[in-house]
Amino acid sequence: MIYGIVKFCKSQPVMIVAFFAALITVFIVPPDAEYLTYCNRTVLIQLFCLMTAVAGFRTIGLFENITQFLLRRAGNLRRLGMIFTVICFFTSMLVTNDVALLTFVPLTLLVYSRITDEKSRIYTIVLETAAANLGSMITPFGNPQNLYIYEKYGLTASDFFRTMLPSGILSLIILLLLCMLLPKTECTAQGLEKKSVSKIHFLAYPVLFAICLLTVFRAVPDWVCLIIAVAAALILDRKLLLKVDYILLATFVFFFVFVGNIGRIEAVRDFFDNILQGRELVVSTLLSQVISNVPAAVMLSGFTDNGTSLLLGVNLGGLGTIIASLASLISFQYYRKSENAHSGRYMLVFSAVNFGMLAILLPLAIFSII
Repeated sequence: MIYGIVKFCKSQPVMIVAFFAALITVFIVPPDAEYLTYCNRTVLIQLFCLMTAVAGFRTIGLFENITQFLLRRAGNLRRLGMIFTVICFFTSMLVTNDVALLTFVPLTLLVYSRITDEKSRIYTIVLETAAANLGSMITPFGNPQNLYIYEKYGLTASDFFRTMLPSGILSLIILLLLCMLLPKTECTAQGLEKKSVSKIHFLAYPVLFAICLLTVFRAVPDWVCLIIAVAAALILDRKLLLKVDYILLATFVFFFVFVGNIGRIEAVRDFFDNILQGRELVVSTLLSQVISNVPAAVMLSGFTDNGTSLLLGVNLGGLGTIIASLASLISFQYYRKSENAHSGRYMLVFSAVNFGMLAILLPLAIFSII
């Protein structure tokens, strides 16, 4: 029992921190009617529905079939790495950075199981990770912090894309240039099996996903999307409801309580008001390095009206340390558990690529908002 609890706490450190952070503030600000205003219902519903739709995509093997099709055209390690990097970049825009890495890093490891080039294997996974984090920042539904900030500040699609596209396009160019460092060693991308796709599911899940996107852009009420998502899961595959990341949803609830409470403590509110004013981009980027970008977004949003700078900061803040974006930990965990893994070498390459890209993108972002 105790071992199970300890294991769970180690596997979900952010949620545990969020829980205790919320719990501590409960003793400072006793529960009252205002607590009911803390949670952003729309964000929670949108996250739930999007995760349900994406879980559907994964069950029909859509990503694996696309990957197999593209890998037949690889031919060498450089092109192989470029394919995986580009796939992660663009799919993360739709299905989030976490799901992109959960899908394509295992496929990368499978493909590299027949290729004896550890340096290229590490480098490819690191580039995939950076691509997923950077590609996901280009759409409001690409990652949880985008969805939260987009709804919290009532941003329009024009506001969002005007803020994020320049950095997104530049990051893709940098990633493609970094792919050129991979060798042109010939290879054959084997080991993937084609998965049959049910026509009903193949049609239903894209429709559900489209409804989710319409909800994000405020064309469909969130409660309508919730009813459709739950009904679709119950009819098509009830197991989808078990594949939703309820830990992430709970983490958001805890941070909502934490931020709501500290926002009612005058001394804390004054401190963040002073430190954030005009510095949202830099502060959010730096804070993301130590608590990761999702909690940084939720925490800082309570103390600034500059949603676009906060949006850009927490997304660029996903670069840097291994914990700056929790999606980065997904890649590392998969690699660490693989055969003949060299974790130390991985961390060196990861740090070099991530801090190097951050050193380029952050100053340009600061210059663009001056």
